[in-house]
Amino acid sequence: MDNFDVIVIGAGPGGYVTAIRAAQLGFKTCIVENKHLGGICLNWGCIPTKALLRSAEVFHLMKNADSFGISSKETNFDLKRIVERSRDISKQLNQGVGYLLKKNKVSVFTGTAKLNGPGKIELSANDEKAKLLSSPHIIIATGARPRTLPQFKLSKNLLWTYFEAMVPKKIPQSLIVIGSGAIGVEFASFYCALGADVTILEILPQILPNEDPEIAAIARKQMELYGIKIITEATIKNVKKKDDRVTLDIDTKNNQSKELTVNRIISAIGVQGNIENLGLETTKVKTEKNCIRTDSFGLTNEPGIFAIGDVAGPPMLAHKAEHEGVICIEKIAGMEVDPLQTNKIPNCTYSFPQISSVGLTENNAVNAGYSVRVGRFPFIGNGKAIALGERDGLVKTVFDANTGELLGAHMVGADVTELIHGFVIAMGLETTEKELMDTIFPHPTLSEMMHESVLDAYQQVIHI
Repeated sequence: MDNFDVIVIGAGPGGYVTAIRAAQLGFKTCIVENKHLGGICLNWGCIPTKALLRSAEVFHLMKNADSFGISSKETNFDLKRIVERSRDISKQLNQGVGYLLKKNKVSVFTGTAKLNGPGKIELSANDEKAKLLSSPHIIIATGARPRTLPQFKLSKNLLWTYFEAMVPKKIPQSLIVIGSGAIGVEFASFYCALGADVTILEILPQILPNEDPEIAAIARKQMELYGIKIITEATIKNVKKKDDRVTLDIDTKNNQSKELTVNRIISAIGVQGNIENLGLETTKVKTEKNCIRTDSFGLTNEPGIFAIGDVAGPPMLAHKAEHEGVICIEKIAGMEVDPLQTNKIPNCTYSFPQISSVGLTENNAVNAGYSVRVGRFPFIGNGKAIALGERDGLVKTVFDANTGELLGAHMVGADVTELIHGFVIAMGLETTEKELMDTIFPHPTLSEMMHESVLDAYQQVIHI
């Protein structure tokens, strides 16, 4: 039996970051991964989708080059090269994770790990004899997988998850995206940019259900102007397959019926934790809603067994998993650490337009009993946004009217995923409205809209 101070199961963002931090703290550490270093995020999620979206963005800009005073006689794309670029980027980063683990002297095992009671793991690799590993600290970071739609009974050729949607052989003439969360609207943006007739179906009244309703409404308007059709309050009643096409019978608001026929369907209805076949039944670990139940430091009901990242429940975000893993291992090391504060975790969606947010929405703040001050600043009032040709968007801030505490920030528009960290830092430092108003923002930048939004909440806005 090989003995370690820490064993990490799963080498996604949460797992490999935790393993590296454990090694930095002096723990003899190993990590077990049954597929690829970097997990879903690096290989099939966050990174490759952003590479695809970047290609789509460049193509869109080229098609509209005349508006920038640039002549472009012929604009086209090579889908094979777009996909290859995306896969090459994932491969490069996958190798980078391997280098980092080796640099930090983390032992890497390729195979499937299964708990055999507290502190013990059976490691299976292909047809080799099972290896036994032991550790007083086992951290489960097995991530999540796409939820499926088994009632559709369609082949993967017709019904795609993000695995199939990221490596298309050709752009379908028409497709439906089921679900309007981050994954759904990002794929809708990509395929629409490359010429597909795209329709988003959402069962709820609002797309981007977790976002501020005002921000979601602006995003919807821009997506529709971009060419994406959106049907909310939609329920799929029946699915019929014929050759290379699928027909969906849909009930919409007020029980109105609609029939849509498309070439492909992308299922983007969320993900569920990978809790199966881990040997949890040999421990006291409890699960809930397809995730492992933990405290705010990752500890499960079984002493010595921890869980982080997607498998430990929402929000299912890579940066949450990384931070969760760090505080978990630092707590194990006996360091003084603050528990995870989910209200200070930013959300970023890389669709066209981008959306980002942190903290409470205006409605949630009011429902929580706060008296609020709300500031807004539109992109059209910002010189840098106009120069970029990005006039549409909004920065919105929500403050506690009594204390000046920043409760939430919400944005829609170009590059807002690169701006939200400013408000995240402000919330982490418990910054007040006065400190934000006294901060000098550089000109000309999009970040000036953050300043103006704060000023607007206190009737001091300058440029609108």
